[in-house]
Amino acid sequence: MPRLFTALELPERVAGQMALARGGVVGARWLEAGDYHVTLRFIGDVDGRAAHDIVETLGDIRRPKVFVRFEGFSWFGGDKPRAIVARVKADPALMDLQAEQERRLRRIGVEPEARKFTPHVTLARLRGVGQAAVADYLAARGALQAEAFTADRFVLFSARDGTGGGPYVIEAAYPLG
Repeated sequence: MPRLFTALELPERVAGQMALARGGVVGARWLEAGDYHVTLRFIGDVDGRAAHDIVETLGDIRRPKVFVRFEGFSWFGGDKPRAIVARVKADPALMDLQAEQERRLRRIGVEPEARKFTPHVTLARLRGVGQAAVADYLAARGALQAEAFTADRFVLFSARDGTGGGPYVIEAAYPLG
C-alpha cells in the first residue's frame, strides 16, 4: 500500500537556499534538500483501488498557478518541538488549491484531515529537542533567505513504506494555470 500525499515542489535553487540553514541542533534529523516540498494534503496508506480513484479525482482540479512566498523559520510542537519548518505565506490561491483537494478527496471516501492546514516546508524532524534549543537555533539563523517562486503544478507523491520519509516518488503531476 503506498503512503500518498499531495504537494508543491520547490525549485532546486530555492531548496538549495533553504538547505543552508541545516545543522546546529543536536537531535535534529535534517531532510535532504531534494525532499523539500509544501505539503498540501497528507492522504496516508491506501490500497490500489483507492490510489486509482485519488489520481483520477485530482486530475479534475483546475486552478491557477500558485505564488509561494516564505515568511520565516518556525517550529511545530509547542513545548515539545517535533519539526523545524519554513513558514509559507497563506496566499489565497494556495489555500483554495488545498481546500479543493480536501473536498474532492473527502467525496471519494478519504478520511478528513484532522489538522488545520498550515503551509510550510519541513526542514528537520526533531526528537528529544527542547524548546530552548530550537529557539536558540532560530535566533541564531536570523531571517530566512529563500526566493519566492510560482508553482505551475502540484504532484501526488508516494513515500517509503514504514518511515514516511524520502526519497519521495512522483506518482502523478497536475498542471496549474
